[in-house]
Amino acid sequence: MAQAIDSDLAAFRARMAGAAVLTPENPDYDGARTVWNGNIDRRPAVIVRCSSAQDVAAALEFSRSRGLEVSVRGGAHSFAGNAVSDGGLMIDLSAIKGIRVDPAARRAVCGGGATWADLDGATQAHGLAVPGGTISHTGVGGLTLGGGFGWLTAMAGLSSDNLVAAEVVTAGGRVLRTSADSHPDLFWAIRGGGGNFGVVTSFEFQLHEVGPLVNLGLFFWRLDDGAEALRFGRDFVRTLPDDMGVMFAGLNAPPAPFVPQEHQLAPGYALIVVGCGSAEEHQRAIQPVRDEGRPSFELVTPIPYANLQQMLDESAPWGLHAYEKALYVPDLTDEVIAVFTEQLPRKRSPLSFIPVFRMNGAYARAGEDQTAFGGPRTSCYAFNIAALAPTAELFEDERAWVRSFWDDLRPYSSGYGGYVNFMNEYDEDRVRASYGAAKYGRLARIKAEYDPDNVFHLNANIRPKGS
Repeated sequence: MAQAIDSDLAAFRARMAGAAVLTPENPDYDGARTVWNGNIDRRPAVIVRCSSAQDVAAALEFSRSRGLEVSVRGGAHSFAGNAVSDGGLMIDLSAIKGIRVDPAARRAVCGGGATWADLDGATQAHGLAVPGGTISHTGVGGLTLGGGFGWLTAMAGLSSDNLVAAEVVTAGGRVLRTSADSHPDLFWAIRGGGGNFGVVTSFEFQLHEVGPLVNLGLFFWRLDDGAEALRFGRDFVRTLPDDMGVMFAGLNAPPAPFVPQEHQLAPGYALIVVGCGSAEEHQRAIQPVRDEGRPSFELVTPIPYANLQQMLDESAPWGLHAYEKALYVPDLTDEVIAVFTEQLPRKRSPLSFIPVFRMNGAYARAGEDQTAFGGPRTSCYAFNIAALAPTAELFEDERAWVRSFWDDLRPYSSGYGGYVNFMNEYDEDRVRASYGAAKYGRLARIKAEYDPDNVFHLNANIRPKGS
């Protein structure tokens, strides 16, 4: 197979004038195959760094003719390492990252290889934003196709809820513009159905007025105070308006200037409240935390929205060994809190992180079938357990801890399989459970139309109906 590929590469390269075609002997190959998760070490046969949708279509044609498995690289931030496979063809979108912002229409168009840092930088120049994630080097594409939530979820919904159009290259090489009025079935499917239906080379989003300054309130409690702090926080966040984003977290306090010396690197619990209104409104809203919550320390400050989006980047640097599992819980009940406080002290790596996202407001007002998103469209919490370790040896222990933590939480989950963007392993039953029988069936029918041979299967895979 390698000889057959090599014999055709010269002609393929000549055809791909706008793209770089890399193989293992190229000096840029190892950098191009590297992904965020340091536990992933795979070697594709060919990497095609595309510069247009036409390049993507040509790469797909080459992969079909040579029987090569296809992976797609956007931001390469997936825990599962979906961007790269052994012996396959990687479609690398990192060069397709141009962004156009129309502030009057409140629209932004970005390439499929853009990161959230790229998009935030362009939109914040106009005091606008798309609801995104919480790590700025995450790719826009992967996050949006699976749903996408972060600080603006309560105010404006998921990233996928704010998608108004997309350019999609199908498995057969067709380049389609999809929206509510054009290929609406495909448009519905890509808003939550992941990368199952094609390679998205362009996203068009609606924008919201955000920033350039927002208000941050970060409160931290030591391990011994965890149960009391979480019960207080659970009741407190119910009083907050929809323009305030909320995250609970289990983490080690950073060695930052605002953290008292005795708490630096200590494990504990955080409550983060982000307000997009005035500083005065934010101060009034968080005052009960100071009066009644009795945190060990706090950081309350205005912050540029773009900096907020980068605030957690240092907690997830490139090259760490990483593994995660997630599920939804209807509420932070006493039973859920008991699992949280029992399991957090068992983690060994100071980098391992448990973000718990409050899903409410605009998220819960969206219709269950409005998009293909796989999760409950009711107020709930998305519970993510992430092992992050600098060495392979420590990683093995942390992965076992994640699985134990997740098993203990399962009895209190909402019954969905979990958020597809937070899946490390793609068990078919969990994928089906994430979407539910009716939604999964609709997605399978759409998959059969646009990708009947399941070319795009390195994901939370939806099998084509009839396969």
